Amino acid sequence: MPSSIQIAHDFPPFIRVYNDDRVERLITIPHLPPSTDPVTGVRTKDVVISPDLEIKSRIFLPKIDPASPPRKLPLIIYVHGGAFCIGSPLNVATQGLLTPIVAQIPAVAIAIGYRLAPEHPLPAAYHDCWDAFRWIASHASGVGPDPWINNYVDTSRVFLVGDSAGGNLVHYLAVQAGVNYTGLGIRGLILLHPFFSQKAPDKLIRYLYPGSSGSDDDPKLNPVSDTNLEKLCCSRVLIVVAENDSLKPRGVEYNETLKKSKWEGTIEFVENEDEDHCFFLMNPSSEKTKALFRRLVSFINKNPQ
Repeated sequence: MPSSIQIAHDFPPFIRVYNDDRVERLITIPHLPPSTDPVTGVRTKDVVISPDLEIKSRIFLPKIDPASPPRKLPLIIYVHGGAFCIGSPLNVATQGLLTPIVAQIPAVAIAIGYRLAPEHPLPAAYHDCWDAFRWIASHASGVGPDPWINNYVDTSRVFLVGDSAGGNLVHYLAVQAGVNYTGLGIRGLILLHPFFSQKAPDKLIRYLYPGSSGSDDDPKLNPVSDTNLEKLCCSRVLIVVAENDSLKPRGVEYNETLKKSKWEGTIEFVENEDEDHCFFLMNPSSEKTKALFRRLVSFINKNPQ
């Protein structure tokens, strides 16, 4: 590297930014092409929701028995994490999370893509996720642009799922959907080791989100200051934290904040003992991961009257 090129910003383990504006991502996870999973029969395909931005999202379709009567399935809208600056709906981690869940429920899932910071500073990710959500909602009448969603999805049984920063983003979607009628029936919200800001400003977030303080006074970053929290669009929330995760207190605070709000719904709270942040993405075949997946399947398949 030429001596004139120096590190301008360093945020391990996520990104390093050089004085020529080049961004180095310190965690890289391989992408996978769309395919049919040989074990479960789950098929995937990619769609471009916003042609102007060329952002890909990936749809997961469980194995369909042509001899069985046709039926509509629940829809999982999944948003990946990665501190708003790494991650993808097309990578191995997303595949390892959604494939077994889609197969077990069974359900259709769509992993939303969004522009990453710092090349696209926040709140770009929020806007992209909301645009994707509205694109999905355009299928509510059964005549949307994607045939898999039209043919196989029950748009009255939709679940929002996100891990880490993705948990923050799906919370935002759940509030926005409560404020704005979309035509989708959101049955539940699942937050896996969610990221929310705290009182002390977060240096990384302040860099990625120049218009924000990076602390808990921003309603996008923390529901404590969200005056629309009571409008959360679903009646059930599952919050999952990990015992050894530095973000655990933020999930605990979210749980307490939601309980004290005027939102009228039920909360399930789960702690993964002896585990760290998003362990299920790192080791999708572990017994604890399988147990967590069973919990998610049970939550989605539960049908409260």
